[in-house]
Amino acid sequence: MLARQFATMVEWGMTPAQAIRAATSSAADLLGWSDRVGSVQPGRFADLVAVSANPLEDITTLQHVAFVMKGGVVYKREGRPLNQEKAPETR
Repeated sequence: MLARQFATMVEWGMTPAQAIRAATSSAADLLGWSDRVGSVQPGRFADLVAVSANPLEDITTLQHVAFVMKGGVVYKREGRPLNQEKAPETR
């Protein structure tokens, strides 16, 4: 999902929390994967992003990601991509 889609979802009537859930836990439920993805819990696959402001107050903050972790590997920190010599294997 592109980050700007969150803002569109909010413009069309969803709350920021509903828009975020639609892309995470609700999507996992629809795919039948809620036992593996969709929330941050021990034993689950998780890709994480961090932003500098509260997206529940301003959903557009998700368009300015400062930190990205996928499969336990950090790809972006402090808004800057990190050099990855070899892409890690995906699960």
